[in-house]
Formats: sequence, structure tokens, C-alpha cells
Amino acid sequence: MPVIRRMPEVSLPKRHVSFNEKLFWTLVVLILFYVMSEVKMWRLPEELPRVALFTDLMRTVMASERGSIIELGIGPIVTGGIVMQLLVGGKMINIDYTNPEDRVLFQGTQKILVIVLTLFEAFTLSRFQYAPQMDMTTWILTLQMFIGGIMIWFWDEVVSKWGFGSGVSLFIAAGVSKQIMWMAFSPLETEGLPGHKIGAIPDFVNSLLKGSPPISETIIKPGIYPDMIGVLATIAVFVMVVYAESMRIEIPLTYGSVRGARGRYPLRFVYVSNIPVILTVALFQNVRLWGFLLHKVGAPGADLIAKWDVEGNLVGGLAYYLSSPPKLYHSLYTGTFMENLPHFLVYVGAMISFSIMFGWLWVDITGMDAKHVAQQLHKAGMQIPGFRRDIRVMEKILGRYIPPITLMSSAFIGFIASFADLWGALGTGTGILLTTGIVYRLYEEMASEQLSEMFPAIRKVFEVSR
Repeated sequence: MPVIRRMPEVSLPKRHVSFNEKLFWTLVVLILFYVMSEVKMWRLPEELPRVALFTDLMRTVMASERGSIIELGIGPIVTGGIVMQLLVGGKMINIDYTNPEDRVLFQGTQKILVIVLTLFEAFTLSRFQYAPQMDMTTWILTLQMFIGGIMIWFWDEVVSKWGFGSGVSLFIAAGVSKQIMWMAFSPLETEGLPGHKIGAIPDFVNSLLKGSPPISETIIKPGIYPDMIGVLATIAVFVMVVYAESMRIEIPLTYGSVRGARGRYPLRFVYVSNIPVILTVALFQNVRLWGFLLHKVGAPGADLIAKWDVEGNLVGGLAYYLSSPPKLYHSLYTGTFMENLPHFLVYVGAMISFSIMFGWLWVDITGMDAKHVAQQLHKAGMQIPGFRRDIRVMEKILGRYIPPITLMSSAFIGFIASFADLWGALGTGTGILLTTGIVYRLYEEMASEQLSEMFPAIRKVFEVSR
């Protein structure tokens, strides 16, 4: 298709990109992201509406800043990825990833879808949240958000091709880190709780030194206000994720063309990385978005998808149960546990179930299954010592490990994300999970890049093991 072939894109490097150059482009994009997240849109209402289409959890995971030019964050990119995954996974479109023309068609189609979704989400936010009067302001805000969404898309390509990791992961980590620092250490007074600091730690220290507010009120706070249990939950999730990231099974390998050369192919416990949770949260956000649109137009049965009260609070429907529930310990403290129990169970169950589904799809679509990994290792001239150099043998051995690890790792990250949300982790449990995994893998990639520059001969081994 001529349109797909002429889609704008960031060109792939035609040479090896050095460590310093990758670091430079990564930092440039990171700085641009932080700067643009502070640039407010022109003609934005002075008082933002109470009803927010994006929850705090969604904004954290989607790298979105309310009212800024990058309000959409990575939402259109991730949603486009979900749609394409479902189309390919459901065999509605046939893509052969070994065929260069099919890959170009797939990537081009996804880009068109991202552009359409960016325009749609920008107009939806402008029309139904910021400028419902449908005048020139609506189109001005739509244009600004559309430009911001396209910038995010191009920055993602720059980081993916010229930097470390991916732009999507970088933006998530940047947004969550900023939120954690603010919620943990901000010394400013909070408006909703008179006498309390915004930051959980300054509030707790102030209570110890001055006796006001009472220590108990700094340990457990209502609603979204950060407290010391949330700080402890954040630390606990960080430790658990780092430990899980370090767990792996290593398959011994020999390099057939080099006598005596040996290596290992690591199968991480967190095999699917953080992708399933990102896709799951994006799916939940789309349920909320469509529920809001159906509610606005008065569609029959809209309350089954999302039910809103007169003050703009989400109080029922599927979207309510897929949104972050109240803090578990606060429900126990206030005696509302049984009232919130259905919300707890549905949220945790949905998070784990959809993480498993997306993890399985991701492994199959991206070529991380036993068959494709065996093909990659075989093409690189590697074999498992003690067995014949037969791709079927290698596939059978890898098949003993990859499917169970995919299932366990997907369920694990879904459980950790929901567990941390229930315990009020700063930056949301999903955000902590994603950021810890992203930073850990970014560190490993940077370390391997440095090592490959010191010893260029092993660069091929790193490329196979990724």
C-alpha cells in the first residue's frame, strides 16, 4: 500500500550506535518529555472538570499529565498495539514476521491506527471534558493534544532505534518516579487534610517532632493521600520485583563453529517483562472511556459499562470494578471491608486473568515462544551440549520451560500490581511494578552495551540472548 510505505518514521541506524550516543538520545528525549509534561494547553479551562476520563492509575501507566500538551501519553500507542495483537492473535489478519513485506505492512498499519486513535482520543477529551460547548476551543485543544500524541510517538521511535530500551518504558518510568518523589517527600501542605503535608515522610517526621498531627493519622490516611503504609508497600514491592527479576533458568549452549566456546541462554522468571500489565491497564482505561461516552450520549444500558453519580464519581458498572479499589487497610480500619470486597475480588481477578491472556499473546506474537527461540539459536550456530544439533530437539527442551514461565510470570506481575494497589503503594502498585522492572532491565541493557563495546566479538551473543 503506497500510504503505508510513505508513513513518516525515524530511520534505523545504518551503523553500530555507540554507548555514549545511545545515552545522549535517551537523555534528550527524557528531558523533552519532562519539559512538555509541564507545558499546559492554550485555552484550557481555569478550573478543570471534576470528572476525569483518566484515573490516577491510568495516568501513571499511560505517562499522562492532566492539562498538559502530552495529556494522551502513550495511550494511543498502547491501544493500537492491543488492537493489532488481537487481530493477529485471532487470525483475523495473517502476518508472517519472517517476511519483510509483511513486517512493513504490519508496522505501517499500526502507525495509521495510532494516528487515528490519537485524533479520536484528543477530540473525545476536548469535546466531552474540557470544551463541551463544541466551539473553536474544542478544535484548538484537540489539535494541541494531537500534536502532543504524535510527538510521543516519534520520541518512542527515537529511543527504540537510537537509545536504550523503548520510549514507552522510559516515559512510564519517568512519570512514576516523578510521582513517587512528590508523594513521598513533598513538604507542601495538603488542601484536603488540614495540618498534613503532601509527602508521607515529611508528614510522619513532623508528627514525631511536634506531636501534631497524631502519628496514627500519618500511618493511615483516607483516599488517595499518601501515608506511611503506602511507603512501606512501595519498598516491599520494589524488593519483590528486583528479586523476581534476578530469578532465571539458564540453558547451557555451545557455539558449534568455535571449539570450546560456551554460553548460557537466560530464561527470566519475569519472562514477559511488564507488557501484560501495560496492556491490561490500557484495556481497563478503554472500558472507562467508552463507558463515559455511552453515558454522555444516553445510550441504553450505559450504566452496565460505567455508572456516574451527580458529582461525577464513578460508582458502578464494569468500569468501576476494573478501577483501583479503596485501600484495603483503610477499609479494615473504617469497617467498610465487606462493602468493598466485591470490588477487591473483581479487580485482582481481572488484573491477573488479563495479564495471563496478554502475556500468552505477547509471547506468541513477538516470537518469544519455544519454536521461534529455537530457530534464533539454531541460526546463530548454537546448540545444547549433550544433544544432537537438531532444531526440533532444542524446541522440545525450551518447550519444557517457556510455557510454564510465561504463565507464572504473567500471573505474578498481575498479582503484584493489584496487591500493591490494594496496599496504597506510592505511584500506584502497577506504576511501581513497571518502573522497577524497567529500570532493572535498562541497567542490564546498558551494562551489556558497555561490555559489547569492550569486547565486540561477543556483541552477537548479546543480540541472540535478548
